[in-house]
Parts: sequence; C-alpha cells; structure tokens
Amino acid sequence: MCGIFACHQHPDVQKFKPTALRMAKAVRHRGPDWSGNFTCNNTILAHERLSIVGVDSGAQPLVNEDESLVLAVNGEIYNHRILRKGLKTNYNFKTHSDCEVVIPLYMEHGLDAPKHLDGMFSWVLYDKKEDRVIAARDPIGVTSFYIGWSSETPGAVFFASELKSLHPVCDKIEAFPPGHVYNSKDGSMTRYFQPNWWDPANIPSTPVDYKEIRRSFERAVRKRLMAEVPYGVLLSGGLDSSLVASIAQRETLRMQEASLKAAVEAQLHKQTGASELVGIDDSNELSTVTTFQQLHSFSIGLPGAPDTEAAIEVANFLGTKHHAFTFTVQDGLDALSDVIYHLETYDVTTIRASTPMYLLSRKIKAMGVKMVLSGEGSDETFGGYLYFHAAPNKEEFHAETVRRVKNLHLADCLRANKSTSAWGLEARVPFLDKDFLSYAMGVDPKDKMITGDRIEKHMLRKAFDTTDEPDVKAYLPDKILWRQKEQFSDGVGYSWIDGLKDQAEIEVTDEMLKNPKPEWGTDIPDTKEAYWYRCMFDELFPASCAGTVERWTPTWSKQTDPSGRAIATHNAKYKNVE
Repeated sequence: MCGIFACHQHPDVQKFKPTALRMAKAVRHRGPDWSGNFTCNNTILAHERLSIVGVDSGAQPLVNEDESLVLAVNGEIYNHRILRKGLKTNYNFKTHSDCEVVIPLYMEHGLDAPKHLDGMFSWVLYDKKEDRVIAARDPIGVTSFYIGWSSETPGAVFFASELKSLHPVCDKIEAFPPGHVYNSKDGSMTRYFQPNWWDPANIPSTPVDYKEIRRSFERAVRKRLMAEVPYGVLLSGGLDSSLVASIAQRETLRMQEASLKAAVEAQLHKQTGASELVGIDDSNELSTVTTFQQLHSFSIGLPGAPDTEAAIEVANFLGTKHHAFTFTVQDGLDALSDVIYHLETYDVTTIRASTPMYLLSRKIKAMGVKMVLSGEGSDETFGGYLYFHAAPNKEEFHAETVRRVKNLHLADCLRANKSTSAWGLEARVPFLDKDFLSYAMGVDPKDKMITGDRIEKHMLRKAFDTTDEPDVKAYLPDKILWRQKEQFSDGVGYSWIDGLKDQAEIEVTDEMLKNPKPEWGTDIPDTKEAYWYRCMFDELFPASCAGTVERWTPTWSKQTDPSGRAIATHNAKYKNVE
C-alpha cells in the first residue's frame, strides 16, 4: 500500500505546500519507502510509497513526457502488462511500475479509464491542460480513500488515503465511494462499476458451475502474486484463508519449477548459440514475479486458540513455512488506542478483529515481508456468516450478500487495509477479484443457501472438494474444508472478546451508558464496549469524521453482540468447547 494526499483549486498552493507535506507525512506508515510531491498551478499531489512492483523505478507522483499529466496512485494494477500491450498509441513509459499505465489509459479513454483496470486502487490525476483533477477508487473499495472540503478554502477539494490526513484541513469529509470516478470540472461523482448483480432486485438464476468457481478463484490468487519483494499469506485456519494459502502454495511451486526449467533451457540455448529465450512472463501475462521463495504463512491467537491449531494443521498439509504467533489479552488492550487511530472507526466488530491483525502485521513486517494475501470478502459473497442460517428465502439471502459486498469498504476491507498498512505491509484479497465476483455473485442464490444438509459456503467448499477427482491433489484436509465458520475475533481465542467486555465494564459506568453525548445524535452505542470505543475515537478524531463510520450488525437476528458466538448455530456446534 501507499499513501496519498492531494488538493485541487487551492487559492495559494505554494503557501499551502508545507501543510500538504505534513498531511502526507501523517500516512507515511502506509508508504515508508519514499516520499514525493508535485505542485502545479493550484494543485498539489503528495505520495508516500511502499514499493512492491517496479521497485527500482516507480517513485511517484508519475508524470508524462511534457508533464501535462500528473498521477498519484495507491494500489496495484494486476493487468498492467496486458493494458500496455493493448494501447492504441505509443506511450513512452518511464518506469516499470504497474501504476503508470493509468496515464496512457486516461489519454485514450478519459473518465472511462478506471473501467479498464483490474486491481485495487485509489488514484488522483491532474490534467494540466484541462486544469482538472480526476480521482477514482477500485470497484469494492479494497484501498481506503476519502474526499474532503474546507469552509476556509471554498472551491478547493481534498483527497487522502486516510482521515488523519484530512481532518486537520477539512471540516467536511466523506468516504470516496468505491467504483466511482470524480471529475473536478463539474464536481460529479459517477459510478463506473456497473455489474449485473449491483441491483439486489435482479435475482440471478444461473446454476452453479463448481469447476468455474475453482478456475476463477485460482486465477484471482495467481494475479495477486505479482510482486518483486518477499510475500506470504495470512492463514487463520478457516476455510477462506486456507484456500488462498493452498492455491498460493501451488502457484509458488509451479513458478519455482518453471523458473528452474527456464534456467536449464537458457543454459542449453547458451551452449548451442541460441539468441532468444521465451521466459515465464511471456506465457503467463498476469504474473510478473521475478523472485521465488518458500511460501511463508502467518497466524496469531491467544495460547490454545481454535484458529492457531487449525492453521498449523493446514500449513503442515500444504508445506508452507508457518509462523504461529501468540498475544495476550493485555497486549490487545494496550494496543486499542493505536488500533482505533489507524482504523479510524469505532465499529465493535472491526476493532475486535483488527487488533490481532494489527499485532500480527507488525511481526510480519519485522521479518522483511512486504505483501500478504488474505481471505476477506468470501463471507459476504457466499453468505458465510452464521446469521445467514436464518435467511427466509433466496431473494433476501441474495439482497443481504449484495448489501454486505457493497459495504465492505466500511468493514472488512477497511480492517485488512489499515491494520496491515499501519506497519507498511500490503494485503491483497483475491476473493474480491472483479472477475471472480462477477461469477460468484451471478450464481442462483438458492445454491448458496444454508439448509439441513448444507453448511455455510457449501458452494465454495464443494468447488474445492476433489474427492471424486483421483488425479487432482487435495487442496485441503477434509476437516478444514468442511470446518464451520469462526469469525476472526472469535477464532483467535474466545477470551479475547470476553476480555474486551470486562475492560469496558471498568471503563464505562451504567450512568454513562444511559447518557450518551449529545453530538452523537442518533448514532448511540448500545453496549458499554461500543461506548468505550466511541469515546476513544472522539479523542482522536473530530465529529466531522464520524460520518464515515458504519457499525456492523447482522440481519434476521435480535442479538446486540455481533460476535459469531452469539448465534445459536455456533452455540449448538461448539457447546462442549465453551
């Protein structure tokens, strides 16, 4: 990940520049490798870089030859090599960065440029000739991005990767909507991402093709191995992260084999005087991996946590080099204020799950790893949360999956992006691949519903069940492939949530809970834990930031606690554990 700060139509941009650089510095944790900025007319773009692709030449902001177009990007464009080959006009690329392709795409397609991108991204582009700024965010909002305005500088518009870069200079801030492109000429915000499943009233009727789910997801993971730095996988031991790890391991081994074969062929060609060798990247356009390693996997939990034991079992089965870290309840409590500062939310579920992820990310970065794959998005796409057991029909089941996917940028995407970026680590999420989502969300929801003989995410599990395919190596052990859902905040150890609740009882009195702050309006915490988090948020951020927060609540349920353990289905399954 990287960090962006930008301002357009500032009345005195030179005078504002020192402030702009301070605002960019506030997100330097996202991009500790290099800092850059570009000032032109009434616009400034500042960038904090985390180098993953084009390490030697991808410093930003990026400019075209005559410096009429200036670009700052946070993210990864997985199809950049294919896009380069498909350009209608020649463009003199200055770097090997995957992000630079946005400039010639804009030159050819204008505001439609984001439609052609396959990846996770937030970017701001300044067009000097038109004196306008174009900004865009990826379809689901995997990368964090905000837009703001200031009553002190009317007419100016601000952009940043995180709230902490905006609230000192803006008194109105909104989350930049995923799948949209902004045009400063008319202030318009247009949705460019328009898949068939976007309207929940359009109920899909396509029957499931399990082989296509498998093929599509394997492609999604393969794309995300595009890196020139050490990478790994977050492995909780649940279905989603285990499938990601399984495919990543297969692909890593395949690339190692192909690399060895290419090296042997190169030596033979050298001996016979051949002048050209076709390498791995020419036969696999979605991959630009240049170094290969043993795949590392990472997990974290309290001692004896359910997820840790499962993660170790998966790692042993796959042959990854696994690192099982532990933390204590006190470690988590001590980190809470920092977690909320980086997450920029007071949502209970997000904070519970992000704290172990935040602690784990620091340990991963300390080992020299800069990119990890993660399993976010599967539960929303396939209806994997335990409360989906209560869906009354396929229409409501589908509508809830659509709602969940649309709100991922306020929940799990926010968690994955900011928990890792806090330490200069990048998280990639193959379940939110644009093509994979198109297929998975286009399947008849009756095939996703949880029935008496079908566990949650049966469709996904079945797609990777190779029991009837003797020639295909198993992706996972059966006990993992068919293991019931554990929410991450539960799976790291049940006493983690209990510890949070106990501390909240100390921090928040009954009288405090009965008398919420007037400035909270209708967004009133309903538990002491929620009240506690909101107070910590208020200490770090002004009221203008609260509108970007959404509290996670399950549908078809009267529970006030969002934990999976509060669902009757979980209690029935694990009654002997708890």
